[in-house]
Amino acid sequence: MRRVCCVVIAAVVLCSASLTPASAASHHEVLAGDVLLAVVPAAAIGIAFYKDDVEGEKQWLRNMVANQALTSVLRLGFNQTGLGERPNGHPYGFPSGHIAFAGAGASFLQERYGWSYGVPAWLATGYIAYVRVDNNKHHWYDVVAAAGLAYGVGKLFVTPENATHVAPVIGPEFIGLRLQRSW
Repeated sequence: MRRVCCVVIAAVVLCSASLTPASAASHHEVLAGDVLLAVVPAAAIGIAFYKDDVEGEKQWLRNMVANQALTSVLRLGFNQTGLGERPNGHPYGFPSGHIAFAGAGASFLQERYGWSYGVPAWLATGYIAYVRVDNNKHHWYDVVAAAGLAYGVGKLFVTPENATHVAPVIGPEFIGLRLQRSW
């Protein structure tokens, strides 16, 4: 059942990329950005699935839901201000939903599996941000705020797969360190 749910989620994410209309001027750039928009979160759940990381799959879902819920609330709130207007005059510009979605996948990969997974995902997210700003879909501060939001939510909802924690322990008769490692 878990595998079926993961496949359905991945299919929905991948299909959602084809629903975004592209402008004629830079069709290839927009198409590449839209494909990456789906690939980053799909790769994140795919890696967790491949590693048979059930806890990672749960954290991916919590991270994505929290990120999108917070982004939607912020977009509704800021839509009535000057920040809500996009460069092309359309509403709901701040923060960027595209960057928040891709950034949620990137922050999951970074936090759960380390920078070797996170750097390529954040580079892909950066490319999506470049395309969105270049095509007048967002201001630079829309994409920066969304990336910061995704990073922060990832810090709150995702724990490292192999975490090592060192903490001081101070008691009435002793002082020491506690080392805790999870595998």
